[in-house]
Amino acid sequence: MANQFQLFKHRRFSAMFFTQFLGAFNDNVFKQALILVLTYTAASQLGMEVSILNNLAAMLFILPYFLFSALAGQIADKYEKSKLTQLIKLLELVIMAIAAVGFVFEWYALLFVALFLMGTHSTFFGPIKYAYLPQAMKEDELVGANGLFQMGTSLAILLGMIIAGVLTQLSQSLYWISMTVLIVAVLGYLAARYIPIMPAMQPSLQINWNIFTTSLATVRYLYSLPFLFCVILGNSWFWFYGATFLTQMPELSKVILHGDESVVIFLLTLFSVGVSIGSLLCKSLTKNQVSLRLLPFGIAGLSIFAIDLYFSLSGLNINVSNDTFLSVSDLVGMSGSWRVFADLFFLGFSGGLYIVPLYASMQAYAPKSHRARIIGANNIFNAIFMVTSAIFAIVILNTLALSMPQLFLATGLLNIAFGAFLYIKLNRHIKSAVIQTHDEVVP
Repeated sequence: MANQFQLFKHRRFSAMFFTQFLGAFNDNVFKQALILVLTYTAASQLGMEVSILNNLAAMLFILPYFLFSALAGQIADKYEKSKLTQLIKLLELVIMAIAAVGFVFEWYALLFVALFLMGTHSTFFGPIKYAYLPQAMKEDELVGANGLFQMGTSLAILLGMIIAGVLTQLSQSLYWISMTVLIVAVLGYLAARYIPIMPAMQPSLQINWNIFTTSLATVRYLYSLPFLFCVILGNSWFWFYGATFLTQMPELSKVILHGDESVVIFLLTLFSVGVSIGSLLCKSLTKNQVSLRLLPFGIAGLSIFAIDLYFSLSGLNINVSNDTFLSVSDLVGMSGSWRVFADLFFLGFSGGLYIVPLYASMQAYAPKSHRARIIGANNIFNAIFMVTSAIFAIVILNTLALSMPQLFLATGLLNIAFGAFLYIKLNRHIKSAVIQTHDEVVP
């Protein structure tokens, strides 16, 4: 297909795209609004540290990925995906109704419950949407579809955070937030109703409801497929990498660039737009083929621009008083700022070149009967790597008392070692993965 945007003409793609876009958007409107409420209102009311509340919120959202990802993969393999998606979207509507009550009455315990449930919703939806793509797309559409999904996810996250910031500035903001998340949940359910029926891949599967033995069995099965295991390590490294950089954006803006809130959004936009453009280019650069040929360029870019970000930030000289905050237009006119902006954009761009080939490979080479469970295992490892990212940043910034630019430098150098390891391992195991895919031998 000459242009991947032509996929939007097909209901088999557009319905799932908008379902997942609205889901990711709602996740981030809710999460960001809750963080802002906790930061500016709840902390003083509850007499607790802001950092404790925000870290608790982050933990509650990511915990379901550890607990339920393997179970979610089993369910997605056993049942037909369109009805399953509609059911999950109905649950999102219930969860957002709970969140709305929590916001309106300022019941923070209820908001934390809703946050955990929203993380659970995302956990169960993830294996469905990524196992759906290789089932619904033709072979020469898979890379383009993944590029659009990655673009959509990046933009949904960014827009969700921006809209949450806007809503919290309005009068009666808690009512506006509540109404928004409910409306988006309804739209997500309506989009899900247009998803065409996709037959279950293993309807005879006996589901193991013990989440601990299920998780262990899923990870063991993944480990028996060396190529897919390495692909998922690579996927999870992207989440480690992205979390390490994006978590620092507010402090980078405030402390180093002396920027106001608009600068935070601008930096996030640069990174997200970079990811989107890199993701979209993967289709034409790989000529529609599921291929790892772009991976070395993605790995190289992630290191080059992280290391250059260290030098560009270290050489930056912004002379303003501590209580003066600059706008984006102020920073644009300052010497050295464009290099910082370019580094963040190309970090995102390199990330797009890196992640799309890995996601397409995971979908293409996973055994059809176990595809959703493989994606469930991927989500488990993503969660582990994101938590590790937070620990890594704490060690660098607090324990070792290094600077934020030094954190970026360390991450870029670490990426060289990990990227080389990953690429060598993937090339070593890809032939066996191709053979297994053709034979479809599933234990």
